[in-house]
Amino acid sequence: MTLGRQIRTQRLVLQPVTWRDMQDMIRLKTNGASFGRMLGGVRSLQQVEDEMADDLSFWAKRGIGIFSIRENDRFVGITGLHERPDGRGLGLRFALVPEAAGRGIAREAAGAALRFALDAGIERVVGVTREDNMPSRIVLGSIGMHHVESFERDGYLMLVYEIRQERRPGAAHGSASALR
Repeated sequence: MTLGRQIRTQRLVLQPVTWRDMQDMIRLKTNGASFGRMLGGVRSLQQVEDEMADDLSFWAKRGIGIFSIRENDRFVGITGLHERPDGRGLGLRFALVPEAAGRGIAREAAGAALRFALDAGIERVVGVTREDNMPSRIVLGSIGMHHVESFERDGYLMLVYEIRQERRPGAAHGSASALR
């Protein structure tokens, strides 16, 4: 269920990130277990602040972006869309605090964020992960994304997943007729 920009799933609440999330973001993004495999890796405090400003600006410009994920009012991670710095377009990202891993939270949250983006009229979303990151590959596949290409980065084979939707001619901006 979506209330404005808030999304509620069976057990999670997703809300656009705000400056109030800063301490949680620092805890998440400076942790190697949470962010070590993300594009750009573990962040410095300054990088976390800069990314928060970018995330807030992205929400203001695009009406989509990164959500904080809460379970029972506790921060457990992030998910949502960002503009990939490698030019591949809008990318779905998700990262959890270590104690939240392995319980289906990433799949539930990433799937909800992806549906939000598609309902907003986004026509193409990509997800990029290392070949050896099976948990992320499982999440991307389980929410309907398909492997479409591979490339090498920093000695790792990277897999690009995508989902596309086509709009019917004359349909409203947010109406999807087919997913591929």
